[in-house]
Amino acid sequence: MMRFFFGLILVAVSLVGCSRSGSEAPPSASSLTVTVAQPVTRSITREVAASGSIAPWQEMILGVEVTGLRVAKVLVEPGDRVVAGQPLVELDRRTLEVQARQAEASLLQARASAELAASQAKRGESLLAQNLISTSNFDELQANRSRAAAQVVVAEAARDEAALRLGFATLRAPDAGVIAVRRVQPGQIVTAGNELLRLIRRGRLEWRAEIAERDIGRLKIGAKVVLRAPDGESVAGVVRAVSPGVDPQTRTGTLFADLPAPGPLRAGMFVEGRLQVGTADVMAVPRESVVFRDGYSYLFVLGDGGVVSQRRVDTGGVQGDFIELRSGLKSAEKVVVRGAGFLSDGDVVKVVELNMQEQAAS
Repeated sequence: MMRFFFGLILVAVSLVGCSRSGSEAPPSASSLTVTVAQPVTRSITREVAASGSIAPWQEMILGVEVTGLRVAKVLVEPGDRVVAGQPLVELDRRTLEVQARQAEASLLQARASAELAASQAKRGESLLAQNLISTSNFDELQANRSRAAAQVVVAEAARDEAALRLGFATLRAPDAGVIAVRRVQPGQIVTAGNELLRLIRRGRLEWRAEIAERDIGRLKIGAKVVLRAPDGESVAGVVRAVSPGVDPQTRTGTLFADLPAPGPLRAGMFVEGRLQVGTADVMAVPRESVVFRDGYSYLFVLGDGGVVSQRRVDTGGVQGDFIELRSGLKSAEKVVVRGAGFLSDGDVVKVVELNMQEQAAS
């Protein structure tokens, strides 16, 4: 009986083993469902990226031309917009007014002396004709008339100088603009030539960027510039000038771009910008298909049997949902679009076709 039961057990084990070996198949690698498509030809805008500072188009340092006077009033604050000729700072005028009156009085005195000398010279002509005075006396009368006339000219110049100095008692805006800096306070004693105010002429700002020598030749006057302000707002500009030379140390040149509407940008800010240098028809793929790993760009190219290979490529400018492909792919090859970020070299995928021409048109 014992031998009989052992025999039954062995038969059952053999049957179970056969059943399992017959029903199990070799395990297969799991496949990720992806979309693939061929690259398309797309017209993109060529751009150059650069960084630079915001600066005034022209900054005017304002001061007075007299020394030793006290500031009576400061009429503006930083940020104020002013027009040409607008009073900005007023000095104590009393001393200059006294000097102006003295100069006017000296002129009146000189004119009276000139009238007297002219009258004496005219009378001398009549006396000379009657031989009542000598020729030397007549010559002296003529010289007195000329000397008095010259004194009138000197007195007029002194009067004009005093009036001019009196005008210097009021500092006026030489042009329209925005007050950027104020360095003067009421009661301060001023000195000729010292900076009192700083004016951004006409309120115009510009972007000054350093451009690499390989790109500076591609930039043209009138090219569009897009800057990104610190708050994320985009500010448009136009290239006004490009330096004709390159710095031999840094190998860069300077670009100047006008900012008609600077918005949140302020003088002194350092911002990044992109300059449009033209358009070109290039091979492009969706941005979604490009995978960035270890600082390089890769595409997953579809091969036979659904096997993908990771390939390093050289990418260029971005426009919308597409990115320029400079090298690394043939136009007839297909790349993984959706799902590329989850793949590794040699993975097997299930493919769903994606019409990139329709995507590009949309």
